[in-house]
Amino acid sequence: MDEIRTSMDTVRRISAAAVAARDAHTDQVEAWLRIGSVAALLAIFLLAGYAIRESRRRFREVAVAQDELVRKNVALGKEIETREKAESQIRQMHKMEAVGQLTGGIAHDFNNMLAVIISAMNLAQRKLARGEHDIAQFIDAAIDAATRAANLTARLLAFSRQQPLAPQIVDANRLLTGMSDLIRRALGETIRIETVLAGGLWKTHADPSQIENAVLNLAVNARDAMGDDGKLTIETANSHLDDSYAAAHAEVAAGQYVMIAVSDTGSGMTPDVIAKAFEPFFTTKAVNKGTGLGLSQVFGFVKQSGGHVNIYSEPGEGTTIKIYLPRYFGAEEPAVTTRRGDNTAAPVTETILVVEDDARVRVSTTEAIRELGYTVIHAASGEEALQKLAENPNVALLFTDIVMPVMNGRKLAEEAVARMPLLKVIFTTGFTRNAVVHNGVLDHDVHFLAKPFTIEQLAAKLRDVLGTK
Repeated sequence: MDEIRTSMDTVRRISAAAVAARDAHTDQVEAWLRIGSVAALLAIFLLAGYAIRESRRRFREVAVAQDELVRKNVALGKEIETREKAESQIRQMHKMEAVGQLTGGIAHDFNNMLAVIISAMNLAQRKLARGEHDIAQFIDAAIDAATRAANLTARLLAFSRQQPLAPQIVDANRLLTGMSDLIRRALGETIRIETVLAGGLWKTHADPSQIENAVLNLAVNARDAMGDDGKLTIETANSHLDDSYAAAHAEVAAGQYVMIAVSDTGSGMTPDVIAKAFEPFFTTKAVNKGTGLGLSQVFGFVKQSGGHVNIYSEPGEGTTIKIYLPRYFGAEEPAVTTRRGDNTAAPVTETILVVEDDARVRVSTTEAIRELGYTVIHAASGEEALQKLAENPNVALLFTDIVMPVMNGRKLAEEAVARMPLLKVIFTTGFTRNAVVHNGVLDHDVHFLAKPFTIEQLAAKLRDVLGTK
């Protein structure tokens, strides 16, 4: 029994020791867990603090960067504004320089022409005073100078894109073929001419006479650049100017164009000359060898027709000038011929009322119409014209200036036609048809004769209008 008790006591002591050891281990584990939890919390707090500090630092950096960006944007805006002002001033300077050059060139050329006219008229006047009648050469010289002055005005209007145009459906190949003899005579026998016309060329809608003038101007310029020997090439092609080309060239609309190119083997142009080539009165030719209006006239006509001109040239490598005219997409129209009266076929019997506020122009116009055989009455104002119409109900045609004080030509015509519905009207002015139509002074379909006009042009216009129903 004692042994049993001793064994049980031993077991109890061992169990108690095991329990005590287990409890001690548990306490130790709990202590480590508490220490670990505290360490973890401390680490979390430390990381959170670091993250907060880092976030604040980055926020400050972003704020500084935003402030810097705002500052630079403001500076950039000021720089852009300054640059735009500078560019505007430069454009204005160039514009004033061009105006000055234009004015000086006009004054020079017109003074030369006026000198011829005045001198010729003075000589004719002196001869007539002495009873001499051999004045035809002086009259011819004055008419020639006046015609050149009118052509100069037309060129200026072409440059400003305000010339009156008569657009038609044009086959450029046929037109160029038809003017080959004219180009040959203009260039002389020493210049070789080659024509390369594209098959299936599109039609364009433009003024054929102005296309001829443009090509002739380019051909003459090419001749002057080549001298007595060289080769002129005239080409046509269908051309598509894409968006990238339009983006690289101001005022060019992407689309399909009829291209006419004139190339020479002459001296070529420098970039500086190309940049000024279309400016009025700019020329590299010797004195009295050209007015400097040829290329500016081409530029004005093409732009007015909705097209584009480009120069390709290098010094010593010749020059190619390409004209792009918009392709015509409409239906083919039959050619319309205007019936012109024969000025000598039958005597005229109509009475015409001339209305012009400038006395000298009124006298010259009246005498010109009277010379054509018409009965003419005249008035200096719209009010006087209405009175003359009331006194002369047999007036068949009203020939009136547009720009007059108090009552302009349009108001006069409206009032006159309201009183006399069968009255025909022709408007005339020193402005172009395009200018007066664009400004709302006239409708586009009225009868119009631009000043200055020859007596032949006047006769044709009168017969055209009086011959219509």
